[in-house]
Amino acid sequence: MAKQENDRDGAIPKDIAALSFEAAMAELEEIVQNLEGGQVDLDASIALYSRGALLKRHCEAKLNAASERVEKIVVDGAGKAQSAEAADIQ
Repeated sequence: MAKQENDRDGAIPKDIAALSFEAAMAELEEIVQNLEGGQVDLDASIALYSRGALLKRHCEAKLNAASERVEKIVVDGAGKAQSAEAADIQ
């Protein structure tokens, strides 16, 4: 029942939120392979797709958080670091 509540309110379930980016991507890749293989029944496909969507959202959130932490160093003409500002990586 808690899982359904998480799905409805848009929250990422705790088990997914606890995953590192790499672990979430690995699980997402496995889900894609299973779905593309076509050997999963309809109910399982729906469950896998739903989990995959949550994993994708988690990975996007991790990437966004990481990009906000990335900073580029601004140097003056002599090559000395003057300041740091948020990187424009889009």
